[in-house]
Amino acid sequence: MSDFAQSADEPTNRAQLRAERASSFGAHAAAYAEHRPDYPTESIRWALGPVDTKTPVVLDLGAGTGKLTEGLLAVGAEVIAVEPDAAMRAELARRFPEVIASAGAAEAIPLADGSVDAVVAGQAFHWFDKERAFPEIARVLRENGVFAALWNEDDLGVEWVAELHKVTRSAASLPPQELLPARLPEHPLFENFERADFPHRQRRTAESLTATIGTHSHTLVIPAQARNELLERISDYLRGRPETAAGEFDLPIRTDVIRAVRRPDTQHRSRIEPGRVV
Repeated sequence: MSDFAQSADEPTNRAQLRAERASSFGAHAAAYAEHRPDYPTESIRWALGPVDTKTPVVLDLGAGTGKLTEGLLAVGAEVIAVEPDAAMRAELARRFPEVIASAGAAEAIPLADGSVDAVVAGQAFHWFDKERAFPEIARVLRENGVFAALWNEDDLGVEWVAELHKVTRSAASLPPQELLPARLPEHPLFENFERADFPHRQRRTAESLTATIGTHSHTLVIPAQARNELLERISDYLRGRPETAAGEFDLPIRTDVIRAVRRPDTQHRSRIEPGRVV
């Protein structure tokens, strides 16, 4: 793990940090599955709203351990999962053996042209190489298919949550706009993006919320001593706040969703090797 606080080459350092954070989750897959929040049903239904079938085929892209997969299954979708990290993919397969889970990435999706009604990404779109990912996403979507990205974000409108957000920052923290886009993306293969957000909550204790934050990439890539000190500060803060000191409490969350429909004149060109079509 690297110490990103010191660097003379800021652009290179920032790219290195993003790459290391994006690939940091596999060694903590079980903790990720246990402690990360799910997604509210209303947010998933809105994400899939433009799809005109009751049982859509949905690609969960960058599916991780299946936090979004679970919600997709609950609303009646047929889910295909693609995840680049082997450990995360194995955890997903353990939790949802009925779901096809394949190795792959947003920039090289192992599906045939026009094979899904929707592509969704939970807590993952910010890691994609957008220039390469958007054509791939459009390629695997059927005509009028939808792409949607979802993020669970702590509700910073709540005072104790905003203060916690300050406590949790580490040497590997990135500006919020690098993770959750302030402006809607644009791409010629897609109609205009829309955005909606949904209230959500996760039942936590001081211990389990500390463990949740311990699965965030900015805590996973810092040196072990710095990580231990950070998690101790977080635990001390939570134990010192009346809202979180005793027993269980609700962590207020906002689930932010963006979606766009593939333009009907998008041309498909297969990149799938023989034998890899899902």
